[in-house]
Amino acid sequence: MLYSIVNLIIDTVATLLASLLLLRFWTQAVRVRPPFSLGQFIFKLTDWLVLPLRRMLPGWGGLDWASLLGAILVAMLSVAIELGVRSAFMPETWLLVSLLTLIHWVAYGFIGLIVIEVIFSWVNPDAPLAPLVRALNDPLMRPLRRLIPPIAGIDLSPIAAFLLLRILLFAADNLLVNLIL
Repeated sequence: MLYSIVNLIIDTVATLLASLLLLRFWTQAVRVRPPFSLGQFIFKLTDWLVLPLRRMLPGWGGLDWASLLGAILVAMLSVAIELGVRSAFMPETWLLVSLLTLIHWVAYGFIGLIVIEVIFSWVNPDAPLAPLVRALNDPLMRPLRRLIPPIAGIDLSPIAAFLLLRILLFAADNLLVNLIL
């Protein structure tokens, strides 16, 4: 039981921190500025890691690579602690499990953003955060919207995006199970 509690705490903290780091990276990648309060929240909670990493890995191509590296390091540390607590730390699988963890975080992040965009489209398309969420989803949704046009004014591309993200998660989970067994 103690293992489960420690794992829950580590996983929660790591997921939240990595989500903020990935959001910081992605907002710069898609060139969208979050509202001031949200931006300040993200920067205040991630600057302690990003600023030192930025000295080693400066931004290039308009992207904040230090934020992405921070998310990768959080995944690696989280997996190392989890495997260490279970006494199952195997260096040969550690990097791959860390990568699969990062893939999970990214996929679930997109799923969450798509759910928020769908809710905004139904409830309040002119909400202050709606343009931000739409811009963050656009690189994933734009190709799907070209392939799947709206039917009677209903956009079905989020269903296709959910399906593709679930396939990605399914493949990552199968690879993880094969690694562990």
